[in-house]
Amino acid sequence: MDLQGWIDVYLDHLRVERTLASNTLEAYSRDLNALASELGGARAPQSIGADDIGKLLANNLRTGFGARSSARQLSALRGFFRFLLREHAIAETPMALVDMPKVPCSLPRVLSFDEVERLLAAPDLTTDSGCLYAAMLHLMYASGLRVSELCNLRLADFDSQRGLVKARGKGGKTRLVPVGEVALDHVAAYLQRVRPRHARDNQPALFASPRGGGFLRREVFWRVVRRYAVVAGIVPLPSPHKLRHSFATHLLHGGADLRAVQAMLGHADLGTTEIYTHIAYDDVRRAFDKAHPRA
Repeated sequence: MDLQGWIDVYLDHLRVERTLASNTLEAYSRDLNALASELGGARAPQSIGADDIGKLLANNLRTGFGARSSARQLSALRGFFRFLLREHAIAETPMALVDMPKVPCSLPRVLSFDEVERLLAAPDLTTDSGCLYAAMLHLMYASGLRVSELCNLRLADFDSQRGLVKARGKGGKTRLVPVGEVALDHVAAYLQRVRPRHARDNQPALFASPRGGGFLRREVFWRVVRRYAVVAGIVPLPSPHKLRHSFATHLLHGGADLRAVQAMLGHADLGTTEIYTHIAYDDVRRAFDKAHPRA
């Protein structure tokens, strides 16, 4: 089987056996097909060496790939060639001598409490769309959901009685996240006043699109967040993911346990969550330097 054939087999393996999310699969497909495009899809996998991987990296530099993008692609290639080793398609991996590029560690920017308040207050609650987007914004900040998780919520995933929402995360994993009363009230108002006018019969989406009543696309919500950020005077304009970062950081500021935050965010590795402790520590350090007489 040639290189392109093995790439297709590997992507099927990721889709069926590892049940990776569609966005993750798209990224794997993009990175692996770039290798096939560079070397030729008819190439035999056992003929690929470290020099060939080096050519791909050199081409990445010419096309403006950053260190983070190259690291992501190399991670996909490592997984692919490990798979080929297990399937006895190759005798050794060409990735053994390829070093991962150094990715600068950058802390995520989070919104301040005041910025979050202004953003949540931006929608006009007298309109259907304002009521919808206010409910989504409040729920996202209250639960720390990813934007794809928020847009794919089903009506059955929202439990107003117990104050919980069931999120479907990466790899199809589900988790229950508590929701505060303010967000619960906004979602309840949307469900009572607005959703019945837009959702079709038997429509499962919790947040029904005003156009057609189906699931709202995440690209639409992305534009909505930036539009309300302009209204709220927030600069630079945040992405929806900034609400997730802010959720985690504000919880840690309030004394939440790191393990609890990890569970709510749906992180498989505690190290992924620990980045937010660095943000909280920076604020503590500034407060110490400003207030302590011996600082």
